[in-house]
Amino acid sequence: MKRFIIRRILTLAVIAYVMVCVYVALIQRQMIYHPPEYSTAAVDAAAQSSRLERWKDASGNPIGMKRLSPKQPSDGQVMIVYGNGSCATSCAHYADQLQPAAALDVYILEYPGYADRPGKPSQKNLFQAADEAFQSLPTNQPTYLLGESLGTGVASHLAGTFSNKVAGVVLFAPYNSLTAVAQYHEPFLPVWLLLLDRYPSQDFLRSYHGPVGILVAGKDLTVPEKFGRRLYDSYQGPKQLWEFPSDNHGSVMGRPPDFWKEVIAFWKANSH
Repeated sequence: MKRFIIRRILTLAVIAYVMVCVYVALIQRQMIYHPPEYSTAAVDAAAQSSRLERWKDASGNPIGMKRLSPKQPSDGQVMIVYGNGSCATSCAHYADQLQPAAALDVYILEYPGYADRPGKPSQKNLFQAADEAFQSLPTNQPTYLLGESLGTGVASHLAGTFSNKVAGVVLFAPYNSLTAVAQYHEPFLPVWLLLLDRYPSQDFLRSYHGPVGILVAGKDLTVPEKFGRRLYDSYQGPKQLWEFPSDNHGSVMGRPPDFWKEVIAFWKANSH
């Protein structure tokens, strides 16, 4: 009788565990992506107040935001791929910080399903949108990539895919793979088996050989710094690690123009 009860309890526990795994597998993209949604009028108003304008593809479809350098012709361009829960107009602060440091045009990709851009977020859709946007950039000047949090996986994908066209990369709160971060947050689930969108940044960067800057925050609870350090340690090209022990996942993103002068000097010193 005792064995029967124990066996029954174990069976029910296994069934419950499997049901939890199935549930998580079904809603995983809702757990990963948190797209803010706004009306077109609201996006246009936010862009105007941030001195941004629509970035459009060759067909005239909006794909993000941009702010050209006050000095033209510029010395290059930076394409920004943001973190989860953000949107293109929320990244105007990067242009505020970058452009006093160098004459760089700033382009900010809007993900499918974010702000007023139609579509649904997934690794496939974000990569496709990023690829198309990258290929729409001017080709007569150096192109740099800036990725933050979730977007560091997108930036790493772009660097690996267009390795000969990317002059430098900087990654804020990155990870070696999203699978590793997800497993850290869900230690009792077989994340390696369930996860659809894995963002293996470490693998993507194997095809890139240009300068990569990495910023880690000591109090980052969302993407703990150890994952950024793993990416840094695995990268075989020119690299620099900036450590901010007192910063968290949000505060590490805001850096003054002097910091950007360091990044730009690092990029130029290690350009192809």
